Amino acid sequence: MRVLLDTNILARIAQPGHPHHAPALTAVDTLRQRGDELFLVPQVLYEFWVICTRPIEQNGLGLQVPVVIEKHEQAKALFNVLPDSDAIFPAWEKLVRKFEVKGKHAHDARLVAAMEAHRINSILTFNAADFSRYPSLTIIDPLNVPPVPRK
Repeated sequence: MRVLLDTNILARIAQPGHPHHAPALTAVDTLRQRGDELFLVPQVLYEFWVICTRPIEQNGLGLQVPVVIEKHEQAKALFNVLPDSDAIFPAWEKLVRKFEVKGKHAHDARLVAAMEAHRINSILTFNAADFSRYPSLTIIDPLNVPPVPRK
């Protein structure tokens, strides 16, 4: 299965003290053990940069740029990064119109458009509700990824 990682997965992996740190790592490891392909798109990396550099009091991680550069490079090395393409914008327009997407949810629609452009139909995210309007998606909650059976 081809799976896009949502930004919140990278953010939780980058926060060892967060309650979702271990579930994010475990879900990624389990999906890999199952043989799933894990992907990022540029938007996820942009959003990850924003979260990492935003001050803690503004719901960010408050990290210094050199640390963020290191985490950014690690993410690119650990996961397949797919390019933006000319197909994403028209797919996004279609989605926001069809589903009457409003406000910040238009960012999620762009992730879905990128998924469509790259033929990915599954997303690993802690925010299942943000993607529930898209019936073609398989939403994977990191808290509910069953372990790979031992042989």
